[in-house]
Amino acid sequence: MNPDVDLTALRPGSHALRHRLLALDSRLFEFAAERNWPYAERVLPRLSRLANHGVLWGATAAVIAVSRTPRGRRAAARGMASLALASATINTLGKRSVRRPRPSLGPVPAVRRLKRQPLTTSFPSGHAASAAAFCAGAAIESPGWGAAVAPLAFSVAMSRVYTGVHFPSDVLTGAALGVGAAMAVRALVPPHGHAVPSAHPRAAAPDLPEGEGLTMVVNRGSGSADRARLLGDVLPRARIVECAPEEVAAELEKAAVGARVLGVCGGDGTVNTAAGVALRRGLPLAVLPGGTLNHFALDLGVEDARALGRAVAGGEAVRVDVGRFTGGGTDGIFLNTCSLGVYPELVRERDRWSPRIGGWPAGVIAAVRVLRADGHPLLAGYGGRVRPMWLLFAGNGTYHRLGLVPGRRKDLSDGRLDVRVVHGGRRPALRLLAAAIAGPLTRSPAHAAVQVGRLRLTDVPSGTLLAYDGEVTEVEGEVTLEKQRGALVVYRPHDPPPLVG
Repeated sequence: MNPDVDLTALRPGSHALRHRLLALDSRLFEFAAERNWPYAERVLPRLSRLANHGVLWGATAAVIAVSRTPRGRRAAARGMASLALASATINTLGKRSVRRPRPSLGPVPAVRRLKRQPLTTSFPSGHAASAAAFCAGAAIESPGWGAAVAPLAFSVAMSRVYTGVHFPSDVLTGAALGVGAAMAVRALVPPHGHAVPSAHPRAAAPDLPEGEGLTMVVNRGSGSADRARLLGDVLPRARIVECAPEEVAAELEKAAVGARVLGVCGGDGTVNTAAGVALRRGLPLAVLPGGTLNHFALDLGVEDARALGRAVAGGEAVRVDVGRFTGGGTDGIFLNTCSLGVYPELVRERDRWSPRIGGWPAGVIAAVRVLRADGHPLLAGYGGRVRPMWLLFAGNGTYHRLGLVPGRRKDLSDGRLDVRVVHGGRRPALRLLAAAIAGPLTRSPAHAAVQVGRLRLTDVPSGTLLAYDGEVTEVEGEVTLEKQRGALVVYRPHDPPPLVG
């Protein structure tokens, strides 16, 4: 934060209502200063200092993130994103727009005062904004975690009046701005919905009350072993096999030989491999989310081990569509998405850098390298002629767009490929951003969208990259994308999961 040391107060003028409100604010401050707050002298000043620069909320987010639940990690990430937006707004606009001096410390007992007084202007309270933003952001993803954090957030906000560094109106306004920041983040990046997709068509699947007959293959590389052990607590007679990433395919094939139900715990790429085995063997699939994004499991309605265990024990399952691609002797399936153009190039470039510098920095470097100005769009034939395009995206089912990112799929058996194309032209980065913001517009000079059951591309150059569920392969010649309706039986609870962290 850059200190704003100009404490010059704006002249109030002759507005009578403003005078009365400021006078009331001062009286409330003095009233709070004169009161004896039981047990607060040892706690609130320290809590106020801990909240400096978001340190307290960073630690709280870390605690929530290690809760071993996807919803908890999303709550921590959303809370920190909301806090960042609130802090940026307060420090760049709020304190520079209303230059209100800090309250006089005269009425405040010395034992309450902070050792280092803040130098910024008083209105609004940045601490209250950060506390409210983090709490509201966490609550949007997980009401349970939001309720757990609320007392801490309230205490931080109140500590600013208790220690004499803010008027009550500073705190109330800061808290309101913090909640507003959380709602703004919600509008940009919608939370994962808690309602599961349509229950039709339901499928017959074995009910395994204690899990006997289920073999769960766990990809240790995705850091999901702990989640599989939690499933073992719910289904004690299930067989759980942990293996390294390079052993997953072989272990799935071995597990399918004697199992009544094939289970998998890992990211979307691991789930894709398991789905292929389940299709060939005619087995139902039990998916436990264990990767970073877990698109398929979450869209299916399986949040954690408890939800999956309930579905397997009760034989609750549905049929879902499977996407299939073929091209130049290469074929495969996709449960989430399939794409050509810049995205597969970005995935390959990211995978090249991530072992050395980590996932997020690698993604930034990959985006810069792939979207450089001298790149060339992919030329492929569709609609009767060869056209340039920066990206072709095909989703297995309709993605409902909300905000700047694709929303979730509400129906995994709708028989549709959600196809979106970003046309070739100058400045690919701007075109891709425009497509992301505008959503699935069917008429645009930059991008288009259509929902079909089958798509055929021709004249695809040799060595063209195709990404499917996070994996990358090469295709050429005629490339076909199509749907296999209701091809896969997967377990998922028929009742929505409980709204807890």
